[in-house]
Amino acid sequence: MLSVSDTQAVILDLVQPLDHQSETEVVDLFAASGRILATPVTSNLDFPHWDNSAMDGYAVQYTDVKHCSAQQPAVLEIVESIPAGYQPQSTIGQGQAARIFTGAVMPKGADTVVMQERTSQKENRVHIFAAPQPQEFVRRKASFYQAGTQLLPAGIKLSAAEIGVLAAAQCPQVSVYRRPRVAIFSTGDELVTLDQPLAAGQIVDSNGYALAALVRQSGAEPLMLGIVKDEPAALQKTIADAIANADLVISSGGVSVGDYDYVDQILETLQAKVHIRAVAMRPGKPLTVATFPQSPHLRVGLEEQSPPAQASNNEKVIIYFGLPGNPAAVLVTFLRFVQPAIKKLAGLAQGWEVEFVKVRSHQELRSDGKRETYVWGKLQLIDGVYEFHKAGGSHSSGNLINLAQTNALAVIPVGKTLISPGGEVEVLPQNWV
Repeated sequence: MLSVSDTQAVILDLVQPLDHQSETEVVDLFAASGRILATPVTSNLDFPHWDNSAMDGYAVQYTDVKHCSAQQPAVLEIVESIPAGYQPQSTIGQGQAARIFTGAVMPKGADTVVMQERTSQKENRVHIFAAPQPQEFVRRKASFYQAGTQLLPAGIKLSAAEIGVLAAAQCPQVSVYRRPRVAIFSTGDELVTLDQPLAAGQIVDSNGYALAALVRQSGAEPLMLGIVKDEPAALQKTIADAIANADLVISSGGVSVGDYDYVDQILETLQAKVHIRAVAMRPGKPLTVATFPQSPHLRVGLEEQSPPAQASNNEKVIIYFGLPGNPAAVLVTFLRFVQPAIKKLAGLAQGWEVEFVKVRSHQELRSDGKRETYVWGKLQLIDGVYEFHKAGGSHSSGNLINLAQTNALAVIPVGKTLISPGGEVEVLPQNWV
């Protein structure tokens, strides 16, 4: 049974990001939010495009105003007014100034802007009562970005700021990685769809819906394969179909040690390479991680298949995650292991690692200390300090109800049995959907 950190390392080492040449698509900028940039972007524009004013005021020559004061103001002739979007017509000479507004092009001859709050205008003269710094309030051409250099690197997620930069650089379309395809299915004779009436012993397959939401949140496309009964032939065909059509496969249930848990048996039949069978964590101990080589022949019917050969070091592989069946364990193992794998697979260059923050615990948190324990709850800002508030009710891995409206997982490390109220605890912030 692997530790949580070793499990994470094994999984991320298995992930092979999408190819930056063959697994990309071009999208309009309006559709690019949340996508991963596939190629670096350069621009033929300087930013700023020209020297411009950072303040409403007066464009002057510094030598005319460097010794002025309230007692001895500099008095300059105003020769032009320059609003934003206007091309200056005058060259500022000694003893002259131009009225200028924020963002407007600096006129020739001027090298400094005096903010209007330090001046007083009388007809075509301006009185300047405080000496500015040299080149104060002047934004120089190319001081933000120089044309021809890299504007944005590949492998970043495009959010509002990056979209704005691309728009300013006149990039109407952008090359992004395609969204990874993630096949999802649930196993168990007890499962029914949400539109079916429940008989004794049956439960609705909530895991499929929750996993689909998490997959979309992670930037991937869910491929829903539904419910698979505890029948080896049906399960084998579903897994074969999944690895033939997806980049990553997630099943829930069937990976424990019960008489009807067939997933591991099927993986062996298909000659998958199993890397992980259990993790020292609670909830989520039964976790299977396996890989299949990506082979076109798997798209034919199951009866026509031959078992896939093991992948070479450079061959593309499909990663299979067999998650537990209990809903809390499904969500915890997804957030801890599957979400980082999807982010790395999707082409994100960095930031796919799980990141914890240290906060104050509102309540007492307990564990037996034998396994890394995850407790779900809510981060709240109390008197300027973030606190973790444990969700009420039972923390059984089968209790889906008290996961609602939570936004964080607190971690009690191995060997620690108690975190007292007010004590420090590491938390994984997360919105479930």
